[in-house]
Amino acid sequence: MGEESGLPQLSGTQGLDQFILLARTTKGAAAAQLIEEATSSPGLYVFGELLESECLQNLSETEYAPHLKLLEIYTYGTYTDYKSNTGTLPQLSHTQLNKLKHLTILTIAAKCKMIPYSLLLTELDIPNVRELEDLIIDAIYHNILQAKLDQSNHQLEVECFIGRDTRIDQLGGMIDKLEQWSTNCAAVVQLMENQITRANQLKTDKIKQKESLDQEIKSLKQAVSLASKDSDQNIDYQESGHKLVQMAKKGLRGSLARNKS
Repeated sequence: MGEESGLPQLSGTQGLDQFILLARTTKGAAAAQLIEEATSSPGLYVFGELLESECLQNLSETEYAPHLKLLEIYTYGTYTDYKSNTGTLPQLSHTQLNKLKHLTILTIAAKCKMIPYSLLLTELDIPNVRELEDLIIDAIYHNILQAKLDQSNHQLEVECFIGRDTRIDQLGGMIDKLEQWSTNCAAVVQLMENQITRANQLKTDKIKQKESLDQEIKSLKQAVSLASKDSDQNIDYQESGHKLVQMAKKGLRGSLARNKS
């Protein structure tokens, strides 16, 4: 499903199990009627399992083959597919028509999250914006789509939606996309790991630089402290020498005075 985290849980499988059970034993006209009922049933927008029913597949070789083709369009196709084959397909009721247009919106939403009104008007063959917005609101009400009507920019802003069934011949493309996504994720993870490694290396280098700087500061403080002690000792030596000189001078004067007398 095309849902995103934190958004409402959407569903399009209401009543599906009942129709699958009935399809196991239904044939001919009854099987065709079952398809009519399923494509008209409120809340049912996923038809893949029903289409795979053996009894319904047997319609391909009967006069009811157009009903099987109609179910295929509801399973995989769009309103444009129906318009291209209206001459060979059963006529749709208003309810069936709206459901097929809802499914077409889901198909477009899978390709583009910001859908211009102009595109929807063309693809759904709707004459005016008012009817288009009513159709979108109806899809939201049926809990298959979560979106906002951006009337100022004339576009539909899709938030989440239910997924549609996928044809077998489309699986290869999906696998390619998933593999590319996986490759891109691996590249992003590798890039993040490289950045983490680089950040850790920068952190280690800064720690080493800080330790080296702290050691230099410590050594400098020790050198300053030693220099200060040497300076104090020199001053003491100078003062002691000065006193000795003074004392010697006094002794010499005393001796000279005694000789004169």
